[in-house]
Amino acid sequence: MPQSNLLDTTLHALADPTRRAILARLAQGEATVGELARPFAISQPAISRHIKVLTEAGLVAQSVQGTKRPCRLARGSLDELDAYLSMLRNALECNYQRLDRLLAKGQNKKGRIS
Repeated sequence: MPQSNLLDTTLHALADPTRRAILARLAQGEATVGELARPFAISQPAISRHIKVLTEAGLVAQSVQGTKRPCRLARGSLDELDAYLSMLRNALECNYQRLDRLLAKGQNKKGRIS
């Protein structure tokens, strides 16, 4: 999947609170679809659809162990999102530094007697 499409897919997957809750649960360790469905007031097929979205976004990896399909967080799945957010953080930091310099110049001009 092209990088920009992957970021879009990741952000779409993270936009849903149920999917974020599933990821938070998987952050604690591997879980089956049934275990993931337990705390929600929705059907197991609905949870499976959420897991499919998370898998297609590369956020969740699923294996087959007999009749069970344990899920886990996929390694490196947030790298592109992390890089995107890092770029935004750096841009904000530059903006704040520029604002600090402008404010400091304004303070220096007010403090001088001409």
